Amino acid sequence: MVQQVLTLWNGEAINEEEARVLRTSCVDVPVPMDAGGKRDIETLIAAFISRDDALGLAAPQIGISKRIIVFRNKGFDDKSTRIKSEEDYEVMINPRITQSRGDLVYMAEGCLSCPDIQVEVGRFPEIKVRAFDINGRKINKRYDDFLARIVQHEIDHLNGKLIVDHEGALSYPKKRSAFFEKLFQHY
Repeated sequence: MVQQVLTLWNGEAINEEEARVLRTSCVDVPVPMDAGGKRDIETLIAAFISRDDALGLAAPQIGISKRIIVFRNKGFDDKSTRIKSEEDYEVMINPRITQSRGDLVYMAEGCLSCPDIQVEVGRFPEIKVRAFDINGRKINKRYDDFLARIVQHEIDHLNGKLIVDHEGALSYPKKRSAFFEKLFQHY
């Protein structure tokens, strides 16, 4: 069963309650992790693995306001490729970007929580991240290019920031023009 992902809008209406959750900064998971923290991590991983349309997923997207992200670390060229093992994804608990390098690279991004749109978002081409792994061990990792973009996107979710909060060009299906033009007058 695919876990529902919270969205800013659904059909022709704004999801006020879901938007509130998505726009709230998340709290750290206590480390060492208690049973509740481990359950939240397992729930997020299960929700991510059950999807074939996601490059990453952050805990607030499924209603858990904790600093946990999960993302593909390979196979992003073909999102329809199912995740086969734990080697196909990474989990980060309480991630913080500690360093970013390079000029911002702009690219269209989509998001499960902002359906039907894409926004040009500037991201750093290289980042370093400090976090805890699934076993509660401290990790420091460097990410480049597209993987760095994915990690930055997911960490934005933990801070209550979505692609619609970036200043880049917005694109959406023409058949939904009236809804999105009305919606984005408020942003």
